[in-house]
Amino acid sequence: MKFHIVLVKYLLAALLIFVFPVYYAQSNTDTATVEIYKFQFNPQEITVKPGTTVRWINKEKRQYHSVWFEQLGEPEPDYFFPDEYYDRTFTEEGSFPYRCGPHPKMTGVVHVKQ
Repeated sequence: MKFHIVLVKYLLAALLIFVFPVYYAQSNTDTATVEIYKFQFNPQEITVKPGTTVRWINKEKRQYHSVWFEQLGEPEPDYFFPDEYYDRTFTEEGSFPYRCGPHPKMTGVVHVKQ
C-alpha cells in the first residue's frame, strides 16, 4: 500500500515539473486564427503583433487549399485538406499578402504591427 502512495506522489510531481510548464508555455503564445470556408479566408485581413502565430484552418468539407506568400518569392507550399491547418509565425512588422495556390481569387493579408 505504501508503494502505491509513493508512486502516486511521484507521478503528481512529474506532472507538475514536466507537463504543466509545457501547457503553460503553449497557452501563453499569441495565436490568431483564419478559417477557410466556402473558398474564402475569414477574416480576409488580420492585424497581429510581432511574434504572433497565425493558424489557417481548412473548414471545407472536401476541398484542399494552401497559403502562399507568393510576393515574398516563396515557392508554393503543400496543400492542406479539410480539418488540417497551416501555421506561420510573424516576427517582423509589415503587410504580407497571400493567396491560395490552387484558387488564385482567394486572397488575404496579414498586417503585423505593434
